[in-house]
Amino acid sequence: MDGRLNKNSTLCGGVLNLSYKCGKIDQIFIRRNKNMINIIRTVAVAVLVSSLFLTGCASTKTTASASASANNQNNANDPLESMNRAVFNFNEMVYDNVFDPVARGYKRVTPDPIEMVVGNFFSNLNEVVVITNSMLQLNYESALASSARLLVNTTFGIFGMIDIASDISAVSDINLNKRNEDFGQTLGRYGVSSGPYIVLPLLGPSSVRDTFGIAVDSFFMDPVTQGVTGVFMTNVPYLNTTALRFPVAAARTVNARAQFLEQDKTLEEAALDKYEFVRDAYLQRRTSLVNNKAEEK
Repeated sequence: MDGRLNKNSTLCGGVLNLSYKCGKIDQIFIRRNKNMINIIRTVAVAVLVSSLFLTGCASTKTTASASASANNQNNANDPLESMNRAVFNFNEMVYDNVFDPVARGYKRVTPDPIEMVVGNFFSNLNEVVVITNSMLQLNYESALASSARLLVNTTFGIFGMIDIASDISAVSDINLNKRNEDFGQTLGRYGVSSGPYIVLPLLGPSSVRDTFGIAVDSFFMDPVTQGVTGVFMTNVPYLNTTALRFPVAAARTVNARAQFLEQDKTLEEAALDKYEFVRDAYLQRRTSLVNNKAEEK
């Protein structure tokens, strides 16, 4: 009897010992599994961080390359940058001390309706330039629409002081909105390159092609300034006199500057480098206009 009890006690002790060892083994495996999981997590985090870092470096490099490419293109279009900046600073000084005070005084004493009438009048005169260059570009749709606009506004709009053509476009499918064409665009349409970017004294941003275009428009097409050559209205001498054309040209300049005051203020506040902003905006806009992708109302 005692022998059986001893055997049972020994057997129970062995089972307990085995259970204890098994528990130890399970704890060891659990610890190892936890360590393995922690290692895997650490590796995964490291791989993720490395991927994000490499991606950030790649995107930064791409952005830097794009920026460098854009700067190279701008430098290629602006080989005379040092001279242009000097002229630009001179223009800014003249604008701030001469043109802008006059333009602000003009806006202060001129009621908004009168200011709008003056702007419409000069815009209507510019239709002659638009029509002529549209025909030179063989853009007959623009030439026809601008001719109709000139006819409607000159007659029913009292010499262009009321922009009736735009009102017609707003309420119908007839497109008589203001176009923007000049001889610089005409040359561009026939493949003439813009050439280097140039800042003209008082006139502002331009290019070699557009400078030539301004001269052609001013001396041969613009009703306000073409009196030098007398292409139009040769039988009406008093309309070609300097005594009449100079005050009209001065009034147009003041009115145009007055319209630009708010834009210039916004530009001063937003642009880090005003010269670069004006240059890039000018070149992009001229490219768009040459390709007839934008029309100014």
